[in-house]
Amino acid sequence: MFWPMLAIALGFCGIAVLGVLAVRVFLEAQRLGRQVAATTEEIHRAAEELERSATRLAATGDALR
Repeated sequence: MFWPMLAIALGFCGIAVLGVLAVRVFLEAQRLGRQVAATTEEIHRAAEELERSATRLAATGDALR
């Protein structure tokens, strides 16, 4: 009777460990998703700023002609 109970207890512990790891992976994936979204927004703003600067530079170049 000891070995079956030990096997059940170890199986439960294994499932509990896998559950904790699954929660940690889920939380890290969410954090990574937020970081990707923030970085994408920064890149978008930088691209818009570069476009505005390039437009002004082109207008300045045309004015110098």
